[in-house]
Amino acid sequence: MRIAVLGGGHGCYAAAAELSARGHEVWFWRRDAAAFEAIREQGGIEVRDHAGTRIVPVAHLESDLGAALAATELVIIPLPATAHEDLAKACAPHWRDGQVVFLPPGTLGSLLFVKAARAAGNQARVRFAETGTLPYLVRKHGPASIVVSVYATRLPTGVFPAADADEVIGLLQQAYPSVEPCGDILSGALMNAGPIIHPPLIMMNAGPLEHFDAWDIHNEGTQPSIRAVTNALDGERMAIREKLGYPAPHFPLADHYSKDGEEWMYGNSAHEKLTDSGDWREKIDLQTHRYMREDTAIGLALFVSAGRWAGQPMAVGEGLLALASAITGEDLYAAGRTFENLGLAGDSPADLQERLHHGF
Repeated sequence: MRIAVLGGGHGCYAAAAELSARGHEVWFWRRDAAAFEAIREQGGIEVRDHAGTRIVPVAHLESDLGAALAATELVIIPLPATAHEDLAKACAPHWRDGQVVFLPPGTLGSLLFVKAARAAGNQARVRFAETGTLPYLVRKHGPASIVVSVYATRLPTGVFPAADADEVIGLLQQAYPSVEPCGDILSGALMNAGPIIHPPLIMMNAGPLEHFDAWDIHNEGTQPSIRAVTNALDGERMAIREKLGYPAPHFPLADHYSKDGEEWMYGNSAHEKLTDSGDWREKIDLQTHRYMREDTAIGLALFVSAGRWAGQPMAVGEGLLALASAITGEDLYAAGRTFENLGLAGDSPADLQERLHHGF
C-alpha cells in the first residue's frame, strides 16, 4: 500500500519505520528537509526494540507535502493535537477522493481537517479515523534512531463518516492489524488515554517536576493516591461513553497497569516495560510540555465539554482543568478543543449522530 506519514515526532519516525518494514511504500514527510540527512547517510531509520537493532530503509523522504499526499492512499498523522490546526490548513488543497487519514490519537482533530478543506474549497470525499493512543511507546535517540518499548496490540478506532466504517477499518488493518472498530470518531476520541493518564500525573507531581532536573512521572510519580485520582477520572470518561450510548469495551485504564487483566491497548505489563526503559525520565515544563498543551488543554477540555453537553459532568476532570488553568495562568477550557469551539454544542443528540454518521 502507498502510505504517507506526516511529521517529525517520535511516533512519526516509528510509523515510517514499521510500515516500511511491513512492506508498504512509505512517503515520510516533514517540513525540515535537512532533518532527513542523517537517515539518508545511515540508509534508513535505526530501530531498537524487543527484536533487536536494525536499519529500516524508507522509500521516500519527502519535504513536499503536496507530492506526498498526491502519491498515497492512506495518510498517517501521529502528531500531537497541537499540530492539527496548522497542518489541516497546509493539507487542505491537496486531498483527493478516496483517501483515508488516520489520527492516532485524534481528539476530534478530524473535524479540523474537514473544515479546513471545505474552507479551501476542496470538496474531496476523504475519510478520517481516530484511535485512543499512538501505536507505539517510543522515543527518538538521535536524528535517525528510535527505541520502541511497546507496540500497541489493540487500537480501538472510530471513523468519520461512520457510514464508511467497514471500508475504512479494512484499509487501516492492512497497515495496523491491531485496529478494531469502535464506532464513530467521538467514540474514538473518548478512548484517548492521554487526557486520563497525564493531567493527574503532572498536576500531582508539580513539586518534584519543578524541583528536579528530570523526573519520571510514570515510575516514582505513579503512587497509589495518584492512581486513585486517575481511576476516578477514567470512571468519568467511561460514564460519558455510556451516557452517549457507546458500548463496551471502554478500555479502562486500570487494565494498562494490570499484569493479568483484560488486554489493554498496549497489552499486559505495558506499564512495567515503559518504566523499565528509562526513556520517560525527563524535564517537564508545566507551561509548555505536551502533557499540558495537548492532553490537558486540548484533550481534557474536550472530555469535560462532552460531559457538560451530555449531562454527565466530570467533577474530577473539571477540578484538574481548573488546577491546570491556575498553573498556566490561562482559561484552558475557553481556548480548548471543546464542543463549543468545534461548533457542536448546539446540536441535539440526534443531530450530532447524523453528522458523525454521514458527514458535514
